[in-house]
Amino acid sequence: MNLPENYIPILIQAAVAIGFVAISILGAHYLGPNLKGKNKDKNFECGVENEGNARTPFSVKYFLTAILFVLFDIEIVFFYPYAVNFREFGFEGFIAVLMFVGVFFLGFFYVLKRGALDWDK
Repeated sequence: MNLPENYIPILIQAAVAIGFVAISILGAHYLGPNLKGKNKDKNFECGVENEGNARTPFSVKYFLTAILFVLFDIEIVFFYPYAVNFREFGFEGFIAVLMFVGVFFLGFFYVLKRGALDWDK
């Protein structure tokens, strides 16, 4: 087989990925629980018995808090390029970051004023 040397790392990575998948599937088959009868159709998650109905409604506050967490967490990702290159950005970059943070603070205070983070209500 006459392969260029550049393809060898790709083939190694593909072999490791296929091996991991095969070991995971075989391990789950041989090491997993062996359920028979009507128990075979039941949901199994971490060995904990199911309680209640999956259709139980959740509070909208839960989803709102999750969305706000993602929004304000992603803000941190945009600080990384600034932190790495803050000397090259100079004073104009600093003003741009202050405006960026200001917009997010306005959004945060709006969320606080609307009571989105008040769990007691």
